[in-house]
Amino acid sequence: MGTVLLAAPMWVGAQALDGTALAQKNRCLACHQVDAKRVGPSFRAVAERFAGKGEDAATLDYLAQSIRKGGRARWGAVPMPAQPHVSEQDALDLARWILTLPPPG
Repeated sequence: MGTVLLAAPMWVGAQALDGTALAQKNRCLACHQVDAKRVGPSFRAVAERFAGKGEDAATLDYLAQSIRKGGRARWGAVPMPAQPHVSEQDALDLARWILTLPPPG
C-alpha cells in the first residue's frame, strides 16, 4: 500500500482545512493518492494540470463538479464515478486544497 503524505493545513477564512483528512473522510483515497497514481491520478497531477489557475472560481467549480458528478475520458480509460455523498462544501474545499499542492516532484 502506498504512503500518504500529510500536507500542512490550508486556511479557509479563519478555519484550518486538513485536505488529507477531508479526502480520507470522503473516501477519495480509495482511488487517489497525494503523490502517486492509484486508480485515478494523484492529487498533485491534478494540481499540475490546473497550475496557474489559483483559486479561479470557474476552476474550483469545475473540479468540485467533477468530484460530485464524476467524469469520463479526462485521465484515461477509467472513468471517475459520481461521488454524490460528498457535500458541495467538501467538494469545493477538496478542489481548493488540491490546487494548493505543488506539482509532482
